[in-house]
Amino acid sequence: MMKHDHSHHADHGLHPSPMAMPASHQGHAGHASMADDFRRRFWISLALTIPVLATSEMVQHLLGLRGVLTFPGARYVEFGFASAVYLYGGWPFLTGLVAELRNRLPGMMTLVGLAISVAYLYSAAVVFGLSGTVFFWETATLIDIMLLGHWIEMRSVLGASRALEELVRLLPAEAHRLRSDGSTDDVPVTELRQDDLVLVKPGERIPADGAITEGRTTVNQALLTGESQPVEKGPGEAVLRGSVNGGGPNTTRITRTGAETYRVQRIE
Repeated sequence: MMKHDHSHHADHGLHPSPMAMPASHQGHAGHASMADDFRRRFWISLALTIPVLATSEMVQHLLGLRGVLTFPGARYVEFGFASAVYLYGGWPFLTGLVAELRNRLPGMMTLVGLAISVAYLYSAAVVFGLSGTVFFWETATLIDIMLLGHWIEMRSVLGASRALEELVRLLPAEAHRLRSDGSTDDVPVTELRQDDLVLVKPGERIPADGAITEGRTTVNQALLTGESQPVEKGPGEAVLRGSVNGGGPNTTRITRTGAETYRVQRIE
């Protein structure tokens, strides 16, 4: 599925107000709301698509049911249900199209919005007198497929954001930075700089990417690299932020902080 910018979703009411909840939950609530909206639109649109398929001349011919399902006014019934699918199921794509064009950043929503609009409007014109072929069932099924795809995508984004938040909660907030006299000073990890020396005690997590200068230990970095077994580390060997010091105390020289750390680069 093509990647696209989700910023436009705010324009059609899928994001809750940021003032309605704590900041730490706004991202989850926004993605959950979007997933629920796409899920609801998909199932309702799918139900509305069934009569569109049943009254479509092309589908009737393909299934050999032309004589069974044909009745006076069938084309208008097809038009009515197709209109419901277009307006309700296609609403996120139509509002997304407007938002992308307003921002002069055409993307996925522009592509889908134009496709379903051209097919629907042309088919509607054919129903009311223009010579041609209607494409209602193609339009309806395209909308259903796109809604399903966006629903699955939102569920994936929600699951990933929850996993990342759990990982962030495991990261240390403070570090034992060594002074020149050998004593330690507990400081926020945001104050650590490259080449700072920190003391990592048994059972603590490494506060930033670095290299051990004194001591030997075993490091559990399963959450970062997927390694199931603790890895032995000694002087000169690299350690990663968030990994657990499973052995004795050691001194680590900081090599990367903030956005440069292994964890952040893997997320990006």
